Amino acid sequence: MNQNLAIADYAVFIIYFIVVSTYGYTIYRKRKKDEKDAKAYFLAEGNLTWWAIGASLIASNISAEQFIGMSGEGFFLGIAVAAYEWVAAITLIIVAVWFIPVYLKNKIYTMPQFLKTRYNESTALIMAVFWLFLYVFVNLTSILYLGAVAINGLAGGEYLHVIMIGLALFALIISLGGMKVVAYTDVIQVAVLIIGGLVTSYIALTTVGQYFGVGQNAIAGFKVLMREAPEHFKMIIPKPTATSSQLEIDKYLTFPGILSYVAGIWIINLNYWGCNQYITQRALGADLQTARTGILFAGFLKLLMPLIVMLPGIAAYVLYQNGHLPQLVGGKDGAYSAVLTFLPTGLKGLSVAALTAAIVASLAGKVNSISTIYTLDIHKKYIQKEAGEKQQVNIGRIAVFAAMLLAVLFTWNDILGIGGVGGFTYIQKYTGFISPGVFAMFILGMFWKRTTGAAAIVGVILGFVLSILFNEYAPILFGNDTLLYTAYPNGKGAYEIPFHICMGLSFCFTTLAMVLISFAGPKVNPKAFELDTTMFKLKPQTTVLIVITLLIIASLYVKFW
Repeated sequence: MNQNLAIADYAVFIIYFIVVSTYGYTIYRKRKKDEKDAKAYFLAEGNLTWWAIGASLIASNISAEQFIGMSGEGFFLGIAVAAYEWVAAITLIIVAVWFIPVYLKNKIYTMPQFLKTRYNESTALIMAVFWLFLYVFVNLTSILYLGAVAINGLAGGEYLHVIMIGLALFALIISLGGMKVVAYTDVIQVAVLIIGGLVTSYIALTTVGQYFGVGQNAIAGFKVLMREAPEHFKMIIPKPTATSSQLEIDKYLTFPGILSYVAGIWIINLNYWGCNQYITQRALGADLQTARTGILFAGFLKLLMPLIVMLPGIAAYVLYQNGHLPQLVGGKDGAYSAVLTFLPTGLKGLSVAALTAAIVASLAGKVNSISTIYTLDIHKKYIQKEAGEKQQVNIGRIAVFAAMLLAVLFTWNDILGIGGVGGFTYIQKYTGFISPGVFAMFILGMFWKRTTGAAAIVGVILGFVLSILFNEYAPILFGNDTLLYTAYPNGKGAYEIPFHICMGLSFCFTTLAMVLISFAGPKVNPKAFELDTTMFKLKPQTTVLIVITLLIIASLYVKFW
């Protein structure tokens, strides 16, 4: 790329590319005899192992959003952003224990299918379209943009579009083989991203220790971070006062203290992990125990993620504040790639491979889900009802290519303004426009028999409208005196409510409306799911894993509260 990368770095990266591509092709050849089977293509024939499910969940989740965006928020906010990961670990326990049994018992393979089975065709179609737009124009575009920005930071800031195309093509190579290829290559991807991520964090801490005269010692470097940036090691962002600086206000708008834990961060995680085709697709084809174990394994791995993706951002902040880092390329989202410049030859290539693994795995998983929803829930039902197995697979591959092309085009000049607010916050905020309504619709549909189809349609539309209202028109609703002002990089500004609080408000009003509408409907709903309490029972080893995970999370919060 440039003088930052040596021949050894290129060699490490090329080896990674060859291993992943070869392994993916091997998996594809093994299932080639079934490539005309739509279930094999979209759901990996229902025979993924628990470790493949868990690894694929993490590889698909830990994308550029985490590596770059969360590292950038670590630079800006500090350890408070780790709440997304630790709450996600608890959320995965909830999903494994209560959500997945409902899906598997009712033979649900896509989220729109859940809505059709539980509610009606209209609800399923509305949400299928919603998800397609969200996945393409929020998720794919942000993953591409953040990934390209990070690698471009190492490339000298001149190759953004070339890198973007390269990432898209690499993801296409993997995703065109179907879910089984995506999932099993994710096992290699997650190994690379964890090893590379840990190496990057270790080097970042030892670099801090070296610059501050405590030696090349990771533990000593961590103590320097706590000493030099104590405000970055508080889980709760304090509410601004009349004398607060604009920086303090902007931090609170991004993560509004204890109020984040009341609703916003739970809605984000429960909707993402429990009601999201992109995530649940890995487990929907497996048996209950395999799916549950894989999800809990992913939850346990989640505990490592702040160490890998957030700590380098805090290290970058301390180095930057003390003049040891140049100006960041891409603002706070350039923190991770800035830390990579300190890595020695060879290890730098490993970290770039880890970053690429995270980006490509997420892109591949996302476009596979896009093709699944489009093919099974839109094309097969409304456009080509007689499509056979081979035609469905071909349609799915066309959808993969089309989705990636759209993402590249919309990311080309940062049309959506991702760089203006920070990539991680961009994804959380704009995904949150539909999260409250969707989560309300799913949670009531699963566990309250009275919920009606009319309530579901009102809920998803009302949740979206209320999110726009609270996020974009807050001054009209509440007046400027009760809001916080935020300044944007382009010199403009606006009064607004923290988006976590917006999600909480939207969820509460949406849920209330759905309950009232359902009470006005029939008392007996023939489409309600019958819940068998035996399907929620846990094996002893599963219970032990859950308890250990919860104890680790509790100890972390006690330490940094």
